[in-house]
Amino acid sequence: MPQLRITEAAAHLGVSDDTVRRWIDRGQLTATSDEAGRMVVDAYEVALAAREHARTLALPSGVTSSARNRFVGLVTDIVTDTVMAQVELQCGPFRVVSLMSSEAVRDLGLELGSVAVASIKSTTVVVETPRPVTRR
Repeated sequence: MPQLRITEAAAHLGVSDDTVRRWIDRGQLTATSDEAGRMVVDAYEVALAAREHARTLALPSGVTSSARNRFVGLVTDIVTDTVMAQVELQCGPFRVVSLMSSEAVRDLGLELGSVAVASIKSTTVVVETPRPVTRR
């Protein structure tokens, strides 16, 4: 299994290094030492912790959808012309950009600071890795 250093785990979890160390002390994460003697945690265990600690904001009242990938966020930028618009949301640590008609921006009443939900329903999701995965 891939392993992460404490700093990497903290970045993925959105917490401080000290919080990860406290979770290790409490037995919420299991630490071992890598070949260089540094403390590491199992990446899958970190992924499960991230899922457990993820806070999903509720959808606004009355909103229903079949899309399972929803990001609640705040509008941080709107660029419009006469026909099309680009709307940028900050959804927690994620930046989501949507292209839509300028009419849709007006109909939705979007403005800077508005709360909005990015719903993504796609048959294509690209998964990338930052480095080659080594099998043990």
